[in-house]
Amino acid sequence: MTFTKRNGQPLPNSLCDQAAQVRRDGVDRREFLALVSAFGATSATAYGMLGLPSPATAQPLPNQGGTVRIQQEVRALKDPRLFDWPQIANFARGWLETLVTYENDGTFQPGLLESWDISEDAKTYTLHVRQGVTWNTGAQFTAEDVAHNIARWCDRDMKGNSMAGRFATLVDPDTNQALVGAIEVIDPHTVRLNLPKPDISLIPGMADYPAAIVPKGFDAATMLENPVGTGPYLPELLEPGQKGVLVLNSAHRWWNAGKGAWMDRIEFLDFGTDPATWARAAQDGQIDMTYSVDGEYADLIANFDNWTKHDVVSMATVVVRPNQQAEVGGIKPYADIRLRQAIMKAVDNAILLELGNDGRGEVAQNHHIGPAHPEYTDIGMPENDRSGALELLKEVGAENFEMQVHTIDDAWRKNTTDAVVAQLRDAGFKANTRIVPGTTYWENWNTFPLSATDWNHRPLGVQIWALAYRSGEAWNEFGYANPEFDAILDEALGTLDIEKRRTLVARGEKILQDDAVTIQPYWRALANHTVDGLAGGAHHISFEIRPAALHWT
Repeated sequence: MTFTKRNGQPLPNSLCDQAAQVRRDGVDRREFLALVSAFGATSATAYGMLGLPSPATAQPLPNQGGTVRIQQEVRALKDPRLFDWPQIANFARGWLETLVTYENDGTFQPGLLESWDISEDAKTYTLHVRQGVTWNTGAQFTAEDVAHNIARWCDRDMKGNSMAGRFATLVDPDTNQALVGAIEVIDPHTVRLNLPKPDISLIPGMADYPAAIVPKGFDAATMLENPVGTGPYLPELLEPGQKGVLVLNSAHRWWNAGKGAWMDRIEFLDFGTDPATWARAAQDGQIDMTYSVDGEYADLIANFDNWTKHDVVSMATVVVRPNQQAEVGGIKPYADIRLRQAIMKAVDNAILLELGNDGRGEVAQNHHIGPAHPEYTDIGMPENDRSGALELLKEVGAENFEMQVHTIDDAWRKNTTDAVVAQLRDAGFKANTRIVPGTTYWENWNTFPLSATDWNHRPLGVQIWALAYRSGEAWNEFGYANPEFDAILDEALGTLDIEKRRTLVARGEKILQDDAVTIQPYWRALANHTVDGLAGGAHHISFEIRPAALHWT
């Protein structure tokens, strides 16, 4: 049977062959759905390749109007390329949309793109821009706008631009800008990307939250006063640490009218980082929805009258990592692999899951590729050896070096940090937890010498590595640079065949583990809550809140 893309062209034979492999040996379904939909298959086709019906979800009839109050940290806006926390994007998503969306079942769906086509060698992408879309100024949204944004993403000279990592294949290393001829406007509704080498990750990259589409002439300094976008809402108020408010833009005819944008007003309310405060707000009727709640509080809120808990399987995680480039007292202590290996030997990840997240999740192996990625290979747990850890610490001469593990004062991140510190002390290290204020933490998350950071789920395992572990990337908080690892990653990003990619990734997993790059102890079980009558607010696998989807029934 021939399976086709949205444009009627046949899907690559290698993907069709992999469908049979998924059915035969249980290779992860979610990753296959992500990959085949990234190559342009509809959800119905993707499920059909697995011999499954496309899932149908009963949708309650929406009521137009009303207000919803959401518990979520409220953070300052910045250029979307610099978005480094999903909470920022959840507010901006009211008027700044993406070309592609990523769904909980693992598929990619059209957003501002109507469809796309990827050549079998993954070197040519043809993007078909949705017709009938306008900016809220009334101007037409065209292929020129798409090309403009992709060129912005490729700007490596902009410090902190993580999109340059997602689109590294298109970046000229000599100019730090898009390669000449790489972004080609074919007509007002078609853009062609001409890659110098294969890359399977560009569509997933377009769905990530820093990929919000902005107009020409965009200025981050005035994005609140002049909120030009394609989405149905406008910002009325933003007070970081307090409150953010979106209001329906009744003067703008949204392209997806009739399928969303039902709320008149959406309020994001910041109750701090203590989940006990969130629970009180829920019980007292101050909120209608929680953002994401871990541990015992997830169950506590679920037991309140008129509240529903929403669980989701995810490869979201936490890392407790040394930064190899950070200086402490004029030296770079964590550049010494022996000290990093000593830290890893001293810590038992199973204990971190139990104490850090109330046992909710799955133990991980310190290489940031999870069982939901078919690239994943079980290479075994890193060795837990407290006496060996102390021997390495003495070999480095760091017996008197006091390690400060930075964290925010919340539940699971702080609990995980405290559990790391306790195990280090038990092994004979000098260590302590250092609590930093939220604003300090959020602004400096990738520069602390030793700290705990949460990481979102990503559709492809190699996406995570390209963002976090490749040399020189904006989100490489580990200060890690290994040419051998980079070469393996580069090859894996261009490998469509899952089995071949798994072989490459297994080598990368071992390198990250041997280099003791990070403690990445567990995969998190996620949950949030909504009050009865509120739809569209169930926990997204990548922590997205979609204002246009929310409605009362």
